[in-house]
Amino acid sequence: MRRHGAPAPVLVVAVATVLAGCATGEAPEAPSSDAVPSTVTVFAAASLTQVFDTLAERFESTHPGVGVVLTSGGSGALAQQIVAGAPADVFASAAEAPMQTVVDAGLAEAPVVFATNTLELVVPAGNPVGVSGLDDLARAELRIALCDASVPCGAASVELLARRGVTAAPDTLETDVTSVLTKVVLGDVDAALVYRTDVIAAGGAIEGIDAPGAASVVNRYPIAVLADAASPAAAEFVAFVTGVEGRAALDAAGFGAP
Repeated sequence: MRRHGAPAPVLVVAVATVLAGCATGEAPEAPSSDAVPSTVTVFAAASLTQVFDTLAERFESTHPGVGVVLTSGGSGALAQQIVAGAPADVFASAAEAPMQTVVDAGLAEAPVVFATNTLELVVPAGNPVGVSGLDDLARAELRIALCDASVPCGAASVELLARRGVTAAPDTLETDVTSVLTKVVLGDVDAALVYRTDVIAAGGAIEGIDAPGAASVVNRYPIAVLADAASPAAAEFVAFVTGVEGRAALDAAGFGAP
């Protein structure tokens, strides 16, 4: 199954037609061209990419004929794409503000918070420059990456640093947390702030350092079926994510409970 923007195969169900009055030689009625949509298109925050890949595979295995296509990115940008008319069935955001943008546009109702996340200081494997805490993010000689304040991980970073009285000196501001994490993994920066779940997902490629006060700056993740959803399986996917199996996968990935 191809995901992340590649459309899933559509299962066309052919319905046999019973011909009445065969003796008259009437041509059989043409089957309807309206196929039941079998692809659930999900717009999801970048930090959900790995766990939603897992959940999509499990959902597909229990829903034959239904595919899930994931589009990942910064929550704010995804919300704007939805408002601008991008076709999607489900939206999962890394914070409530981007979801509210979609709700205010009349494109989603009653979003449900299904997970939480917090920030962690992260450095390349081996911590080559000896970063020890949030204060190091103010060191001008270090290469620092943060999420832009317009996206949830950036807004949380601004709040955390303000609470700790740290004036960071970022060399780059990225539009999603995956871009920040990639720069750390590649050694392009000396330190960054990402989500705790990203540190777990990256394994030994990076090192996480506890950020004092991070536990008090919590991102709440809402999910909703969109008003223009074409797939009848959209609500089932949301129920799957918010249900027992979804919770187990989120726990394993390091996401907190709502």
